[in-house]
Amino acid sequence: MQAERGTRYSGVAMLLHWVIAILVIMNWQIAERAEGLDGPLRGEVMGYHKAWGITILVLTLARLAWRLSHKPPALASTLKAWERALARTTHTIFYVLLIGLPLGGWLANSLAGRPLSYFGLFNIPGFPVGENKELAGAIFDAHAAGGTFLLLLIVLHVAGALKHTFFDKDGNLWRMLPFGTPKA
Repeated sequence: MQAERGTRYSGVAMLLHWVIAILVIMNWQIAERAEGLDGPLRGEVMGYHKAWGITILVLTLARLAWRLSHKPPALASTLKAWERALARTTHTIFYVLLIGLPLGGWLANSLAGRPLSYFGLFNIPGFPVGENKELAGAIFDAHAAGGTFLLLLIVLHVAGALKHTFFDKDGNLWRMLPFGTPKA
């Protein structure tokens, strides 16, 4: 495993973090907008939600592979034990959701017999499962609940970053930005 220098994440880790973050917020908004639509327009908008979800899945797998092959900087020595535990738990849950939500959506689409087009460029094959609309509906419901939990986790993550920036003034936020001074 290659050691990361200093207290800042690598440029690749930063890029993947921020691109995934932006795509998650964007994809949430696409799904929210689709809720008020009917018929073919709703299907078209949800098609974008699905394609961006697959993109998030691929980027998250790339980020996880990068993290496993490039040791991230150590947590700040100023963190309390509960902050370290919360940081590790939050990051683990982020990975579970960022992988599980797209896979769940993909599985539900497969069970519903719905196509999964990647921005009209090509179709992504469904999972080799039989059609089961009732199970698909249950998975879609779980997918929506997981998406809501992901949003709450994002709020917690941002609140933690703001706490470290404005109250602790420990420079922790700058670990994930190419500017500023991490103090850890």
